Amino acid sequence: MSAKDRPEREFRPPGGSAAREPDGPSERRAPECEARTRSSEPQAWGGHQPNDTLLRALRREPTPYVPVWLMRQAGRYLPEYAALRAKAGSFMALATNPSLAAEVTLQPLARFPLDAAILFSDILTVPDAMGLGLRFAEGEGPRFARTTADEQAIAALTVPDLARLRYVFDAIGEIKRALAGRVPLIGFAGSPFTLACYMIEGRGSADFATVRRMAFARPDLLDRLVRVNADAVSAYLAEQARAGADALMLFDTWGGLLAPEAYRRFSLAPTRSILARLPAGIPTIVFTKGAAASLPAIAESGASCIGLDWTADLGYARRRFGERVAFQGNLDPLALLTDPDSVERAALALIDESGSAPGYVFNVGHGLVPATPPENVAALVAAVHRASRTCNAGQKASGSGYRGG
Repeated sequence: MSAKDRPEREFRPPGGSAAREPDGPSERRAPECEARTRSSEPQAWGGHQPNDTLLRALRREPTPYVPVWLMRQAGRYLPEYAALRAKAGSFMALATNPSLAAEVTLQPLARFPLDAAILFSDILTVPDAMGLGLRFAEGEGPRFARTTADEQAIAALTVPDLARLRYVFDAIGEIKRALAGRVPLIGFAGSPFTLACYMIEGRGSADFATVRRMAFARPDLLDRLVRVNADAVSAYLAEQARAGADALMLFDTWGGLLAPEAYRRFSLAPTRSILARLPAGIPTIVFTKGAAASLPAIAESGASCIGLDWTADLGYARRRFGERVAFQGNLDPLALLTDPDSVERAALALIDESGSAPGYVFNVGHGLVPATPPENVAALVAAVHRASRTCNAGQKASGSGYRGG
């Protein structure tokens, strides 16, 4: 990324007015930078000052460093998660027990100085509450006992009673009490189209061919299904906010499978409907895997932040739409299957690509994989925080200023 393409961030000395960011190491305001670094240094979870860096980044406000959290940061790569899941007996037993779900949510924060917690749950809790009968087969992923693959089943579908999801809201309450404001909590749901994919197929799929055929042969049925899902997800996320979630995220994992016109109709339109109905003022993130070509439309969705997968051009997205919306992403999660030095280089390259303007959240471009070494996650979080401190904003991530700690 060239200097002329990089957005310019205002540099505000403590108690001073805005000034242009120093151009090089010789112009740094060292004492002021050191003071800001000490006061804003991320720490391991427990017994320290509240950290609202993520929420400020989602609002595109200046932050002392780039906040970082990771999709699937609580999960199978952590040995403590494996032990707790074995104790619970199954994924659903773990996810539907508020105390255990809260414990899993907090596990990565005990290891890493992450800037947010994300609720431990699953996107398919909503269709399960609709009566489809969710279970997780060992080594095969989610499966539904019943599907919504025909007109009769879709016509009978209704928004579920939120009392059937009480375990989710109770978990949020437990997590918030444990966090005590130290970092924000992200609640989430699956997008209407992504839920429809699993509801129609009954399980995961590489291409969700049945769903895509329905979009051509019976678009009226798919319209009806995503509309009911949108109503259900709107109510579900609003209740998460009432329970204490500080930000809300929509995972549109499979929207990128659709052609552009179908994407706008069956995925983006219901997503926009949800965002319009959520409580005013709560930051929102929309993540659509494989939809970089639809970025201009997603930028107008009403979301506070757009999550990018690793195939998207982060620098272009920030330059083109960064004055309207924040961005999150987008490290290839397989970079974390290397070694700490390689992870650090990948992180610094992405920080450099993101530019220096406010409104960026570091994340992976999809969830962490089970084989991820925890020490590589530690190296990643440390590198992002070190590389992106405000006193060094505007310098190349590959330069000595970003490595100086």
